Amino acid sequence: MILVNTDYISGKELEMLGLVKGSTIQSKNIGKDFTQGLKTIVGGELKAYNEMMNEARALATKRMVAEATELGADAVVNIRYSSSAILQGAAEVIAYGTAVKFV
Repeated sequence: MILVNTDYISGKELEMLGLVKGSTIQSKNIGKDFTQGLKTIVGGELKAYNEMMNEARALATKRMVAEATELGADAVVNIRYSSSAILQGAAEVIAYGTAVKFV
């Protein structure tokens, strides 16, 4: 499966199949949440949250690809990601794009 954030793939003619998306809501455990909260006092990278968001993007992408595969897609173009805070220490990540088939 080819995944791109452009609306084309060089050298390919595309038939659009439709919108596909994947999402997840992730959180860290209370211990990590507490230590990351303390980190905001002194500043610096919040590594536990960075890991959480990387895991969330990977899972959302995997779910988007699964939806595209069900449609018989060869690729997903124009991929975008969006995230929002659900509550302290938890975030929703959505991956979406257009499933396409090569003509």
